[in-house]
Amino acid sequence: MDRRTALGTLGSLGWRATAATAWWATAPSAAQAQANPGPWVLGQSAAFSGPAAELGQQYHLGAKLHFDRLNASGGVEGRKVDLRKLDDGYEPERCVANTRQFINDGVFALFGYVGTPTSQAALALATEAKVPLFAPLTGAQSLREPFNRQVVHIRASYLDETAAIVKQTTALGIQRLAVFHQNDGYGQAGLDGVRRALATHQLEPVAVGTVERNSAEVGAALATILAAKPEAIVQVGTYKACAVFIRLARKAGFAGTLYNVSFVGTQALLDELGAMAAGVAVTQVMPFPYAPVSPLASEYLAALKSDDARGLSPNYTSMEGFVAARVFTEALRRAGKAPTRDSLLGAIQGMTAFNAGGFNLSYGSQKNAGSSFVELTLLTKDGQVRR
Repeated sequence: MDRRTALGTLGSLGWRATAATAWWATAPSAAQAQANPGPWVLGQSAAFSGPAAELGQQYHLGAKLHFDRLNASGGVEGRKVDLRKLDDGYEPERCVANTRQFINDGVFALFGYVGTPTSQAALALATEAKVPLFAPLTGAQSLREPFNRQVVHIRASYLDETAAIVKQTTALGIQRLAVFHQNDGYGQAGLDGVRRALATHQLEPVAVGTVERNSAEVGAALATILAAKPEAIVQVGTYKACAVFIRLARKAGFAGTLYNVSFVGTQALLDELGAMAAGVAVTQVMPFPYAPVSPLASEYLAALKSDDARGLSPNYTSMEGFVAARVFTEALRRAGKAPTRDSLLGAIQGMTAFNAGGFNLSYGSQKNAGSSFVELTLLTKDGQVRR
């Protein structure tokens, strides 16, 4: 079985919930849940189908790698972690329906939502129901400011990532920078980050082109951007659209570097581009997953060799799921003998200097983003990722 077939098979095995019949007010309280304790149930709404599916699949499988090992050793306080999933296709409306269903069903926390527009759509529901939204795969400021205790981030922001890109391009003497971005909250967050970073150098993008979410119709954006003769292009999209843009840009003669933020999905982008990946850069917000260069990477790679991994290969997106599960487990262990949602959030706020095997996180009473780590990587024509 090849890698894509394995992902599709595993992605189809997720929990299928029944339709919700009441809203969150009918969900069991924390006290009721403790009276009849079962597993710690987490709900993940993400793209498990459509052009962003590999992001949801990989994140879920990475988290499952950690939780399966945790459950095999007895779980937390004698209770296993049950990570359930619903497919939203990377569409906000479907994510809202999934989130209502999860909250109505009394999940302990929402976990590993994938994407800015979907996570934004879930935010108000999670806040109203006081259900933690843990480790969404997004770096948007709209989920970080203003401070919301219910949301916990383990990754750096898009401001951090785009600042790293602009620092690199300006250091190379590049002044003509264009932006290709998804036409939604995610893409706007990336564009805002690039503009903010360029402004410190008295620069601005020479051109901006957009693509609709879940679309690969990039022709108009490509024409607009290439007409401005940029030296480099920043891409803020998902792997399908970005890969199409890169192939067309190269065929049109563009020889500069194309920079991507981490949400693109590094492995998925490599798979789409093949040899044409040469010279494409991606910012990373997770530790390098391809070699045991840190205790965390060693732990992740060891898990990938287990039966639970079923032959999957290392990549940044599943590493992020693995890290999210590890940090959640640590917070749950620190939350007391009978953890509640509130004590879980309190435990996270107390993790002011947590070393997750070489990946450092720091939270506080008014700080729910644990990391600002960003590393720039370069893709190669033979499918490798170079630091």
